[in-house]
Amino acid sequence: MTDRSSPPDGYTRLLPINRKTRRSVLFADKTANVVITVGGLLVIFAVLGILLFLGREAMPLFWGGEVKTQQKLALSPMPDTLLSAADEYQTIGVRVDRAGRVSVFHVDSGSPLASQQLDFGGDVATAAGSTGSRKDVAFGFSDGTVRFAHLEFEAEVLPADGMPQGVVRLSEGDYADGASVYRRIAGNQVRRIGLKVQVKEPVQIAEPGVAIENIAFALGGTVERPTLSYVSFDAKGIGRLTRADTRINLMTGKETVTVSSAALPPLPAGARAAKVLLSTQADQVYVAIADGTVHRYDTRDFDRPQLAETAKLTPEGVELGVFGYLLGNQTIFVGGSDGSLNMYFRLQDAHAETTDGFRMVRARELEKQPARIVAYDVSQRRKTLMTLDEAGNLWFRYATSEETLLKLKAGNPADRGRVQVLMMPRDDGVLVLGENGQVDRWRYDVPHPETTVKAVFGELWYEGYAEPGFTWQSSSGTDVFEPKFSLVPLIFGTLKATVYSLMFAIPIALLAAIYTSEFVHRGVRATVKPVMEMMESLPTVVLGFIAALILAPIVESWIAAVLLSFIALPLGLMAGAYAWQTLPPALALRLNGLPKFGLMFAVLLAFAWLAYALGPWFENALFSGDFKAWVNRDVGTGTPFMGLILWPLAYLVCSQGFKRVAGTAYRLHLRTLDKQQGGRLDALRWAMMFVGSGLLSFSVAALLTGAGFDPRGGVIDTYVQRNALVVGMVMGFAVIPNIYTLAEDALNAVPSQLRAASLATGATPWQTAIWVVLPTALSGVFAAVMIGMGRAVGETMIVVMAAGNTPVLDWNVFNGLRTLSANIAVELPEAVVGGTLYRMLFLAALVLFVMTFAINTVAEVIRQRFRKRAFQL
Repeated sequence: MTDRSSPPDGYTRLLPINRKTRRSVLFADKTANVVITVGGLLVIFAVLGILLFLGREAMPLFWGGEVKTQQKLALSPMPDTLLSAADEYQTIGVRVDRAGRVSVFHVDSGSPLASQQLDFGGDVATAAGSTGSRKDVAFGFSDGTVRFAHLEFEAEVLPADGMPQGVVRLSEGDYADGASVYRRIAGNQVRRIGLKVQVKEPVQIAEPGVAIENIAFALGGTVERPTLSYVSFDAKGIGRLTRADTRINLMTGKETVTVSSAALPPLPAGARAAKVLLSTQADQVYVAIADGTVHRYDTRDFDRPQLAETAKLTPEGVELGVFGYLLGNQTIFVGGSDGSLNMYFRLQDAHAETTDGFRMVRARELEKQPARIVAYDVSQRRKTLMTLDEAGNLWFRYATSEETLLKLKAGNPADRGRVQVLMMPRDDGVLVLGENGQVDRWRYDVPHPETTVKAVFGELWYEGYAEPGFTWQSSSGTDVFEPKFSLVPLIFGTLKATVYSLMFAIPIALLAAIYTSEFVHRGVRATVKPVMEMMESLPTVVLGFIAALILAPIVESWIAAVLLSFIALPLGLMAGAYAWQTLPPALALRLNGLPKFGLMFAVLLAFAWLAYALGPWFENALFSGDFKAWVNRDVGTGTPFMGLILWPLAYLVCSQGFKRVAGTAYRLHLRTLDKQQGGRLDALRWAMMFVGSGLLSFSVAALLTGAGFDPRGGVIDTYVQRNALVVGMVMGFAVIPNIYTLAEDALNAVPSQLRAASLATGATPWQTAIWVVLPTALSGVFAAVMIGMGRAVGETMIVVMAAGNTPVLDWNVFNGLRTLSANIAVELPEAVVGGTLYRMLFLAALVLFVMTFAINTVAEVIRQRFRKRAFQL
């Protein structure tokens, strides 16, 4: 039934009376609301869950350390203790005194085990020095001889029934047979730990009867030809560098030892060596005096060592406390009597007043302890060390970041006699041993000492570097390598790849969107837009493969032609556009649509071929015939490149100048001409401005060159094959479909009434597109650009394959880079679950997540402003 009565307003009602919405529709509507709401909430929870998970995995990097257990042990007194050692499982500890007595004890309980004796021939050691692992020890004696000992902790895994009968229980899980300790381990097995010692025959170094007072030695060479080098100072103050080369016959096992020795230049009168250090390669000797003066000998020429440098490494009035090497024997640490601790590097310096061109540079200043540092030990795995002062403060430090990670309190060292600090080989425990037998022991856990906030986001001065910097290097081929975990180069690489890719993508995508939305025939647009959208489906791994193996070598071989194409292709389009204006109107109308679109691509191909053909001439004329040599500053000046870069700016200046001076008169004159005449005149104007702006840009470039400015060394520098230029081109190609599709949809969504109104007032289609359509659609266009930016920030495979994976901090377009996402992909196979690298990759993912979130948030705020302005039109 339909109500056709006339309501009060005079209109006839044609709708059904009492019409009700079906229950199924209401149910579907409510269901959709619930599903959408729940789905949105689940998305939010999923994002928050990912964020929390990444944070949970990354936060342990900054938690520092914790003490697990602390205990005191009581050993038998051992005066004149020279050194101590322990096995990596913290099972057996060893003390060695001057008489060669080796006291062995159980670390957990302090229970004594069977002692051993080093054969010193009845003599007493006057000096001792060891390698970082303490497996090899050199002893100096009062008769001028040196003996070498080897201490080896032998570990053997036995089946459950391999434990002998009659063992004595030492602690929970540990048993001893008098000489060895047995410990039950996982897998129903038993691990046996024992000690094996060996002493070699004495070697006469100093004059007979002249005691050795200081000794240091280093092991080097290969398995077949090990080299043992050591430096010694005797009671007369004479220093000697000795080298023993051993050749092992792999067939018979026979050893042939050749010993050579050289005297070091004498120390200044009255100076006595207090501490001596020898580098691993035996090419540097450091002799410290009690007043804090250090004498460095250059021993690269073994037969002619030289005193290369003398420097006071402690402040005036501060005496030497401790003096030693960190792991790797490159960094020297010097402790003063005032509790200070400083790190020094040997760096090359062109202005150094030394004989070898190197000098000792203070690279780090660590936190000062309350009292004089009297004992120390360095880690066998990392750049960490323990320092003990006279007040019993035991500090665990990470030298590179200058951080103090643990502060422990031991008993008063003054009550214990000479005190030694012994760090466990796995860097998970420490003993403070006194000669009176009192021992303080800690078990601690500092899983990630390398990853302080300063190390991850700040500048650090690493060994072998001339200055502090941001460095990422997670692995190397040596055991003494220090991992470097700065995320700054990766963040910079991400931004660099994004910037260069957007420099390619944004102009092409936006101009293409404006062109297809406002100027082309509907049939052409119906063909172009699906093709552009299909480009988005191309796998990035394929694009990266093509970029690395095909495009990068082509760009390297034809770099001049590639650079010329950046000029030739826009120039070709402009020339074609002005040529189109000179066509008869009937012919232009007939060729409009697909023919015009085809002619445009023909022009692009023609000018691309022209760039290829003129590439060698372009390289000869502007870059002295060798572009790679030019970027290295081997040939030419920076004028040509600056001229090319300044050309667009010069054209803009000329255009604006012409517009202000003669713009109105010129436009009025064009109205008096027909279309073809006006087109020819406009083309002539453009050509003259193009040439004039070129002359202006190269003139300014020549003036800048005369003033000493050269772009090489910055954005332009050394060329490598896989570089940011290749990444920008290919990543830009991958991003173009995203930006184009969304921008084109935003432009098409602008009401046609606005276009009609603009055209009706006399505006040209181009003026309408730029000054009416684009500002109205600016929020959508900006969103398209930001989505493309997000795509570029997170891109992985293209960067992995084509960027060279070099985490460097420079804007050089011809150099490589490494992004956060690429770093995760490259490093993940080598990351041990729970390890530092593993958690650093989670931190990199978290930083990437935060970067993307921040970019999107800022983009949304700006987009809303653009949208508000558009609604006001």
